[in-house]
Amino acid sequence: MFTLTDRLEDEIEIEGEVYPLDLSFDVVLRFFDLMDDDIFFDTEKIDISFQMFVLADIDFDFETKYKVVQTIVETFIVDKEDSPSSDSSGGDNKKLYDLKQDAEYIYASFMQEYGIDLIDMQGELRWEKFIALLGGLRDKTKFKEIIGIRGAKLPSGKEMADERKRLRELKQIYALKKDQKTKEQELNDMFNILSGGKKDGH
Repeated sequence: MFTLTDRLEDEIEIEGEVYPLDLSFDVVLRFFDLMDDDIFFDTEKIDISFQMFVLADIDFDFETKYKVVQTIVETFIVDKEDSPSSDSSGGDNKKLYDLKQDAEYIYASFMQEYGIDLIDMQGELRWEKFIALLGGLRDKTKFKEIIGIRGAKLPSGKEMADERKRLRELKQIYALKKDQKTKEQELNDMFNILSGGKKDGH
């Protein structure tokens, strides 16, 4: 939970030893890309994810890596990525943005709203701060404008025919490439498979 009274956790204890974490926003985004990559088996994704998040120079068994990655995802990532604070869907739970597909709009909006260059902030801006700032973007920014278009209902009535046509065209222009499951659903599916004993790489 993001608060203004506690410092962001930047380390994790594994088998009695404490190791620093890298939870900068670009690392988390690369983690999401990894989860969507069909080239790797789920077991390989766990191994790579562990290396991305945990700054440790020793190797651990798979079970430990699995538990650590799951803890990191559930504690720091999933509930924040799917936060309704950056979703103007009106509570219908429809996915209205994609962090990868909308990268240019997000970048431009951070520059417009905060004067933050996200490229320069790679490796520095924490994921939790990134999500908080993303949710705080005003409607005038390109990102929020597009979310508004995707979530808007087509107006009814003959007198609204032109507006309905205009909005429909905008929806087609800014439509997400696919009807995606939430990151939480995707990650839960993976963890459920692995926890079921399918740890042979298939």
